[in-house]
Amino acid sequence: MIGELPTALEVGGEMLRIRSDFRVVLNIYAAWNDPELTPEEQCIVCICNLNEEPERITQENAQEAVEKAYWFCAGGEMPLDEREPIKVIDWEQDERLIFPAINKAAGYETRSLPYLHWWSFVGLLGEVGEGLLSQVLHIRTKRAKGKKLEKWEAEYYRDHRSLIDLKPRYTKEELAERDRINAMLG
Repeated sequence: MIGELPTALEVGGEMLRIRSDFRVVLNIYAAWNDPELTPEEQCIVCICNLNEEPERITQENAQEAVEKAYWFCAGGEMPLDEREPIKVIDWEQDERLIFPAINKAAGYETRSLPYLHWWSFVGLLGEVGEGLLSQVLHIRTKRAKGKKLEKWEAEYYRDHRSLIDLKPRYTKEELAERDRINAMLG
């Protein structure tokens, strides 16, 4: 039905209730970005966090459950294109930019709500107008697509690189190796 927000997903012919609050999905995105987790572990975290009864998901319908979870987390859309999407937002790194912008669009403090459906949260994000988050995402998008920045954008980027550049995430092993090499060079 038009305008309804899903609180269950059909998996294996059964409707499985989900945890649809925005905080749950942000935790799932954090797991998807965690370099310490394997892709299989990321899927397990996703299924266990999103589904109210993950034990009802069987080996036979696990792939379908993951696909439905991706669909839900993507706001009800699946990419038509198999290419890796351009990453311009990092939910953890950009938290201090995201919430003020969403709160401004909503007209209230969204984090104080006991529940806010993920799709409503994403809808609010889409309504974010002018401001710091929009500016940062605009510059990231242009850079990711290899487009030339306007003079003011290039200047803003130079002055705020630490805010605009997405920070790479490393495993503990990668960090230890980097430290070992630095110690040898230092």
